Amino acid sequence: MCDDLATTQERLPSGLEDFPMDYSTDVLHFAEGALAYTGYHFHDEPHPLHSHSFVEIAFVTAGTGIHVSRRGREPLRVGDVVLLRPGVWHGYDDCQDLTLHNLCFSNELLRQELTWTRDDPMLGYLLWTGPYAIQRRGILTTHLEPETLTRCERHLDELSEIRHCPPAEYRADIVGRLSLLFGQVGRIVAQDHDLVPGTAGQVHPAIGQAMRLFEADIAHRWTLTELAARLHLDPSYLVRLFKASTSLPPMAYLAQLRAEHAATLLLHSDLPINNISQAVGWPDQNYFARRFKAHYGLSASAYRSRFAPGAVRFLRQPEGAGPAAGT
Repeated sequence: MCDDLATTQERLPSGLEDFPMDYSTDVLHFAEGALAYTGYHFHDEPHPLHSHSFVEIAFVTAGTGIHVSRRGREPLRVGDVVLLRPGVWHGYDDCQDLTLHNLCFSNELLRQELTWTRDDPMLGYLLWTGPYAIQRRGILTTHLEPETLTRCERHLDELSEIRHCPPAEYRADIVGRLSLLFGQVGRIVAQDHDLVPGTAGQVHPAIGQAMRLFEADIAHRWTLTELAARLHLDPSYLVRLFKASTSLPPMAYLAQLRAEHAATLLLHSDLPINNISQAVGWPDQNYFARRFKAHYGLSASAYRSRFAPGAVRFLRQPEGAGPAAGT
């Protein structure tokens, strides 16, 4: 644990010492420079539908409840794990002493320090491609046996101990603990989906290259022909590679990525919807409307109206303090 933890806690805004513990239903995101957050969340009553612009993994450590999302109502019990990509809306109902040990980390961390995970068959599926499958709606679930759950909680506790430490000094510790945690969960997910390492093979480097190209210029009017040319591959071969790794062809994957980015802009900017549609590469508003609703089950205006009030605000992070995040 860092030496200045007590001092850091004293500098945090009033009421945010253990943020985001049951703070509000406002949508929040990480303050600049923050990397990850872990903490316990207790629910004896329903928790309203909400959304956020970071990756969240919720570990059920006690009690029962119902997870509510576009996938419907799914019962929760001890050992269940729910991973949510940014922009996914969800909530909890019928909570009976439901206790969640939540991990939240920024998209920036995933795309920078953890970018290597997309080239790993197991972790790439866990963090990048598995939740994007159409039927999963940006959500990936699994169940951990008690021994594995205990190991995961140990890593979460270690992350919690350093969450108020200066990220620049503890970046290696954060990334290392996250990697160990992802390994524990990833092995179970791989078994769930018949992706046991050694049988799935290595991810073709073109897959990661394609993802990076999309992310670097999401507003570009990408075509399969152009993408394949950039990667020096035949278009049909690229489609086969992409589907083998992600279960989606490259243009369908791009659509998921664009919808996710649009959701973040709706939550954390006051840009008009027509500007957002252009920013994500869907300048035709009617087409944008159809694609966004297909992904989130709501129109862009309804999504913003329901989830964005209070979202366009940044929590000021005191020097040396840890991240502020909502769940």
